Amino acid sequence: MREIDVKELTNNIKEMCIEANYGLTDDMKAALDKAYEAEETELAKKILGQLEENLKIAGDEMIPICQDTGMAVIFLEIGQDIHFVGGNFEDAINEGVRAGYTEGYLRKSVVSDPLERVNTNDNTPAIIHTRIVPGDKLKITVAPKGFGSENMSRIFMLKPAQGIEGVKEAILTAVSDAGPNACPPMVVGVGVGGTFEKAAIMAKQALTREVGKHSDIPYVAELEKEMLEKINALGIGPGGLGGKTTAFAVNINTYATHIAGLPVAVNICCHVNRHAVRVI
Repeated sequence: MREIDVKELTNNIKEMCIEANYGLTDDMKAALDKAYEAEETELAKKILGQLEENLKIAGDEMIPICQDTGMAVIFLEIGQDIHFVGGNFEDAINEGVRAGYTEGYLRKSVVSDPLERVNTNDNTPAIIHTRIVPGDKLKITVAPKGFGSENMSRIFMLKPAQGIEGVKEAILTAVSDAGPNACPPMVVGVGVGGTFEKAAIMAKQALTREVGKHSDIPYVAELEKEMLEKINALGIGPGGLGGKTTAFAVNINTYATHIAGLPVAVNICCHVNRHAVRVI
C-alpha cells in the first residue's frame, strides 16, 4: 500500500491550474501552426496569426492565455493500492484550486449557487471526477473549462434505430449551432453510449486526448476523421469568420449502453483547449 499525503495532491493541482492557464500543450501548439499553414484566405490566416501572437504575449508577460480562466475540471485516476493520508481528499483538491487561482492571479468565475449567483472568490469548488484503476500511481488531469464553449454543449438522446447516421447528424448540429460562439478553431469532444450523464463525462474527457491521436476502435477512429472533415467543410473557420479550419480534432469516446437508448453528448472547447496532465 502506497501512502500519499494530500498536501502533495494540493501542491500538484495548484501548479497545474497555473500551468494549464498560462500556456498551450505541445499538441495544441502544433495544431495551431498546422492550421495557419493550411489556411488559404487572408482573413483566416490573420485571425490565426493573432491567436499565435496572443500566446506569445501571454508567455512573454506571464499572463493567462484567455481572460476566462474557466471552472476547474479535474479527472483523477487513482491506483487501488494508494491510501491518502493527512486530510480530506476533496478538501485537498479544492485547496489546490484555491491556491492556484489566487497565487496565479487567475480570474475567479465560480458562484456558490446557480441562482443566487454569489462569487466564491477563489474559483472553488472544482468539478471532480474519480476513477479507481489497478496499481499505485495517481494520474491527475486539470482541465479549466471556459463557458463560452461550455455553453455550446449538447446532449442528444437518440433512438437506437438512428444509428451512426444519427450520431453524425447530432455532432454536426451541435457544431453548426455553436458557430462562432465556441471561439473556433475548436476541439470537439463526443461521448456515445452509456447513460445521460456517462455520455457527458466521456465527451468532456475526450477533450483532453492529444490532438491527432485517434480512438483504438477502428470504426470510431474512422468516424473521428470523417466528422473532422465534415465540420471543417462547414466553413465556420477561425473566429467564425470563414476558413478551412473550424476544428482541430474530433475525439470520440464510447461505452456500452441500454438496448433502448443511444445517448450522444457533444462538448466543444475553444482553440486553447487547456489541460495539464501529471502522474505521481
